[in-house]
Amino acid sequence: METIKTGKQKDKTAALITGVFYLAAALTAIVALKLYEPILYHPDYLVQGAKNTYLIVLGAFLELLTVATVAGTAIMLFPYLRKFNESMGLAYLCFRVLEAILILVGIVSVLSLLTLSQTFTKAVAPDVVNYQITGIILKAVHDYTFMLGPNFMLGINTFLYSLVFYSSRLIPKKLALMGLIGALLIFLASLLELFGLIRQVSVEGVLLALPVFAYEIILAVWLITKGFNQEVLSARSLQAKVWI
Repeated sequence: METIKTGKQKDKTAALITGVFYLAAALTAIVALKLYEPILYHPDYLVQGAKNTYLIVLGAFLELLTVATVAGTAIMLFPYLRKFNESMGLAYLCFRVLEAILILVGIVSVLSLLTLSQTFTKAVAPDVVNYQITGIILKAVHDYTFMLGPNFMLGINTFLYSLVFYSSRLIPKKLALMGLIGALLIFLASLLELFGLIRQVSVEGVLLALPVFAYEIILAVWLITKGFNQEVLSARSLQAKVWI
C-alpha cells in the first residue's frame, strides 16, 4: 500500500513539474520576443540594438530558460509516453529536443546581431551596405529558426504526445483533441510561412498559433491541479506486471 501511495505521489510531482515547465516556457518565450523588438523589428535596428543592449541580453537569457524548460517537458513526459507507445514517445523526445536546439541557434543569431549593432555604432565610418547585408542574413537565421523550431517542430511533437494522450486517456480526451487540432494548425502556419504565403509576425500567424498556445496553458494548469489519470497509470502498471 505504501508503495502505491509513493508511486501516486511521484506521478503527481512529475505532472506538477511538467505543468510548471510548460507555463515557464510559454511566459519566457513571449517576454523574450517582446524584448527583442528593437533589434528584430525596428527599421533602424543597427542603432537601436546597441541602445537597448541590456533588454536584448535579458531577452536572450529568458530564451535560454525557454530552451531549458522545453527540454524539461521532454524529459518529464517521455517516461509516461513510453508506457503506452514507446516509439511515439521516443519520436516526441527527438522532435522536442530539435525544437530546443533550433531555439538555441536563434539566440545565437540575435546575440550575433547585437554584436553587429554595437560594432556599427562604434565604427568611425562604417560600410553601411555591408552591415545591412550581414544584419539581413542574421535576422533571416532567427526567422527561420523561429519558423522551424517553435512552429514546425512544435507542431510535430505536440501532435505526437497529444495522440498518445488521446489514445491512453492520461488526460481528458477533449483536452488531447484540442492539442491535436492546435498541432495541425501551428504546423500549417509553419508551411505557409515557409512558402511565403503568410508573414511570420502577422494576424494570420497569430490566429493559427493561438490554439496550440491556449492548449499548452490549459494543459499546464490541468497537470498542476489534476495531474495524470491515476486509474489509467495504475491499470498500465498492473498490466506490465502481468506481462512480466
